[in-house]
Amino acid sequence: MAISTELKYAKLGDLYLDPMNVRLGRSDAGSEVTQEEVLQLMTGWALDEIAVSFLESGGFWSYEPLLVTEEVLHGKKCLVVVEGNRRLATLKYLKRAFNGEKAPRKLVEIAKTGKAPPSLFTKIPYIQVGSREEIESFLGFRHVTGIKEWKAAEKAAFIARLIDKRKMSYNQVTRKIGSRVDTVRRNYISYRILLQMEDTLGIPQEQFEGRFSVMYLALRTQGVRKYLDIDIHADPKTARKPVPKPRLKDLANFALWLFGDGKRLPIFSDSRQVDNFGRILESKEAIKYLERSEEPSFEVALRTASGDEPEILRLIEKAADNIELALTRTHLYKKSKKIQSAVKRLGADANQLLDIFPAIRAELEKEGG
Repeated sequence: MAISTELKYAKLGDLYLDPMNVRLGRSDAGSEVTQEEVLQLMTGWALDEIAVSFLESGGFWSYEPLLVTEEVLHGKKCLVVVEGNRRLATLKYLKRAFNGEKAPRKLVEIAKTGKAPPSLFTKIPYIQVGSREEIESFLGFRHVTGIKEWKAAEKAAFIARLIDKRKMSYNQVTRKIGSRVDTVRRNYISYRILLQMEDTLGIPQEQFEGRFSVMYLALRTQGVRKYLDIDIHADPKTARKPVPKPRLKDLANFALWLFGDGKRLPIFSDSRQVDNFGRILESKEAIKYLERSEEPSFEVALRTASGDEPEILRLIEKAADNIELALTRTHLYKKSKKIQSAVKRLGADANQLLDIFPAIRAELEKEGG
C-alpha cells in the first residue's frame, strides 16, 4: 500500500504511540515498550505548548494530519502513529486532565481554563501508509535536513537505521533525505562509534547522547581521526566498527575526555573548542599529559600542544587589520586627545612586541632609513 491521499479520522483510543520512535532514545525504544511507558517518556516534550494550541484553535489541525501505519503491537494489529507522536501524546494526557485523571501539572492547569473543543478526542485526522519504510523519505527530509529537526543523536540514529536495517548505501540515504554524502557518512560513523563506546566502556549512555553533537564535530578534525585510527571515508561495512581493536584503549580515553564518567567532568564543554581538541590529539606530549593526569586541564593540554600559536596569530592579525583600517581616517583627528591616548597605548604595546622580535625591529628600522 502506497501513501494514501485520503484523509481519515479516528478516535483517540484507536491510535497508538510509536514505541520505536528514535526520539525515545536507544535504551528506551523497542517493540516491547508499553503505551503507558512511551507516554511517560514523553512527559518532558513540551506537550503544554501543543495543548494550548489545540484549545485556542478549536481542535486538531486537519491540514497537518498524523501519519499512521498498521503494525502488530503486543500481539494485535494497531494503528501506530509514525509521525505526530507529540501531538497524540498531548491529546492522551489532555483527555486524562479533562476527566480528572492523573496528568502532568501544566496540562491539568490548561484543562481548567475551558472546555475541550467538540470532537477533539473523537475525530483525529490521519493519513494511512503501508509501512513506516514508505515515509522514511518524508521523515528524513523533515527531521534530518528540514524545518523540524531532531537532535543530533536522533538524526544519526535514523541514518544508521536506514543503512544497517534497510541496507542502503550512503548515496541512497543522501537521495532519500536530501542531505550530502559526507554528512551522512560522518553521522553514520559517529553513531557507530557511539555503539562501540556503549559495548566496550562503562560510561552512562545518557552522557554519550547528550554530547553526541560535540563528538560529531570532533570527528572532522585530523587529530581525532588519527588518534582513534578512523577512516572517515570507510564504506558502511567497514564503518560498523570504526575504531580498530588495538585502539579501544584510546577510545576509552577519548570518551572520558569528551563525555566524563560521572566522577570526572569532560575536559571542555564549549563546542567551539573542538578544533583545539583536535590539535591537542595531534601532539604526543599533550596526549601523555592527558593520560597521566587525574584531573587534566584543557588549557594546559592546549599549551603543551603549542595550541596558543593559532590564537596569538589571530589576535595579532586582527590588530593589524584594525590599525590598517584606522589609518585611512586617523589623519582627520590629529587633535583628538582620546585618539592620541589610544595611539600612545598602541605604540607602547607595539614597542614591547618588537622587543620580543629584535630582528623584525632592525628590519623595520632599516626600511625606515
